[in-house]
Amino acid sequence: MNQYIEETKKGLVHTYNRFPVVLERGEGVYLYDTEGKRYLDFAAGIAVCGLGYGNQELNRTLKEQIDALTHTSNLYYNTTCGKAAGALKRITGMDRVFFTNSGTEAIEGALKAARKYAWKKGTGRYEFIAMEDSFHGRSIGAVSVTGSEAYRTPFEPMLPGVRFAKFNDLESVKAQITDRTCAIILEPLQGEGGIHPASQEFMEGIREICDKEGILMICDEIQCGMGRTGSMFAWQAYGTKPDIMAMAKAIGSGIPVGAFAMTEETAEYSLEPGDHGTTYGGNPLACAAVAKTVEIFEREDIVSHVRKAGAYLTEKLDALTAKSDVIEERRGIGLIQGLKVRKPVGEFINKALEKGLLIISAKDNVIRLVPPLIIEEKHIDEMMNILESIMK
Repeated sequence: MNQYIEETKKGLVHTYNRFPVVLERGEGVYLYDTEGKRYLDFAAGIAVCGLGYGNQELNRTLKEQIDALTHTSNLYYNTTCGKAAGALKRITGMDRVFFTNSGTEAIEGALKAARKYAWKKGTGRYEFIAMEDSFHGRSIGAVSVTGSEAYRTPFEPMLPGVRFAKFNDLESVKAQITDRTCAIILEPLQGEGGIHPASQEFMEGIREICDKEGILMICDEIQCGMGRTGSMFAWQAYGTKPDIMAMAKAIGSGIPVGAFAMTEETAEYSLEPGDHGTTYGGNPLACAAVAKTVEIFEREDIVSHVRKAGAYLTEKLDALTAKSDVIEERRGIGLIQGLKVRKPVGEFINKALEKGLLIISAKDNVIRLVPPLIIEEKHIDEMMNILESIMK
C-alpha cells in the first residue's frame, strides 16, 4: 500500500489531499483495499457509482464494447451514441443532447449554449445569475459561476458577466436581473455547498422569472441527478423543466462521461456546426455505459428503490440527530443526505475510515452521505451503527 501511495505522490501534481488508503476492487456496495480491508461505501466515488461495483450486466457490455471499438472521433457516426442520446432524452424529457467527458465540461457547454442563444436572437444579453454556495466545476467558466470565493479568487479575473444571488431567495434573484441577463444557473439541490434542497417556491419562481423575462433556466443535475433524490432528475419533482440541463457522474456508472441537454426551441437558436466540440465526447465506450446504465435504472426501477431506501435513511438520521449533541441538523432528499456537525467534520471522516466506512464532507462542516443507489436497509443499519459509535 505504501509503495502505491509514494509512487502516486511522486508522479502527480498535488491537488488532492488523499486518505492513506489504496482501493483495489469493489463488490456491490463495498470496496476493498490492497491489504484486504473491506469498506462500506457511502461516498460512491462522489455520487458516481449508482449501481455500486461489479454489476455483471454493465461489465459485460463494457467488455464487449472494448473488444469492438472504443473511439472514432466525432467525424463519424458510431453504434452507441444515438442509443445513449435517445436514452437520456427519454429520462430527461429534453430534446437534444451533447456528450462531454465530465460534469465541468457539461457546464461549459451549457454556458456557451446560453450565450449563443442570446446572440442568435439578437438580444445583446450575456450575463449569468448564479447562486451563492453553488458548485459547478473547476474550469474557468464553471468556477466563474461557482458561488464560493475560495474557488474563484486564486484564478481571477473570472469570466465576465456573472452575478450571484442567494439560494432559495427569489427577491435576491430578481435584484440581480438586468437587460443583459441571458440565463440563471442553479442546482436543484446544492451538494458541495452543504446539501441544501431548493424550495418548491424557489424553483417555480425561477421558472416564472425566466419565462417572463426571456431568460434561459439552466439546471445543474451533475450530483443530484440520475435518481439520487428519488426522481430521475431533481427538477422533475418540482415540475420546473429547464431550458438547458447538465448531467454527469452517475449517468455512466463510473465511466467518465457527462452531457448537457436542451429543449428543441433552445437548440434551434443555439449551437451550430463549428460552435462547440470535443474529441472524446460521445465515444462508443462512454455511450455504451450510458445506454446500459439507463436500461438497468429503468428495468430495475432504481428510482422507486431510492425513495424507499431514502425514506429509511432519513428516518434513521433524524432519530440520531434528535438524540445527538454533536449533530446540529440533517439536510437532504433521498440518498443525498447531510449532517451538519458541531465538531470538525474531518474528525468523523477519519474515525469512520478506521472502522471501515467511507463518508465524505461538504461545505458548512457537513458529513455528506451519497451511497450507491442499490443500497439496502441492512447496509444503512450497518452504516448507522458505525456513525453512532463515532458521534461522541
